[in-house]
Amino acid sequence: MRILHTMLRVSDLEKAISFYTDMLGMRLLRRRDYPEGKFTLAFLGYGEEAQESVLELTHNWEVTSYDLGTGFGHIAIGVDDVYAACDRIKSKGGHVLREPGPMKHTNSVLAFIEDPDGYRIELLNTP
Repeated sequence: MRILHTMLRVSDLEKAISFYTDMLGMRLLRRRDYPEGKFTLAFLGYGEEAQESVLELTHNWEVTSYDLGTGFGHIAIGVDDVYAACDRIKSKGGHVLREPGPMKHTNSVLAFIEDPDGYRIELLNTP
């Protein structure tokens, strides 16, 4: 067993795809419109779906915004250098919620950023 994907509902699909590809380095793996259902699915990731977990972005054509709720926490992405990643994201107009630095009571170095729909993404230094 393995996790196949995590799904997020997004209000502006092009803006969301641009964020995840340009700022976080994912690739758009596949995209399909479902006119009869009035929605589009886009799958993004760092590797192929057959081997890696990916991110599914769902765009419902007639919805302009979502309530993020209180149950969702964040997506975590490992990076080589959290400080450099945040600098790159800020230079492209991205929003850093928590500047890079050590997590209290641990040796982990992390930061939090926000995607165009307000979803939180944790960036963690990985060896």
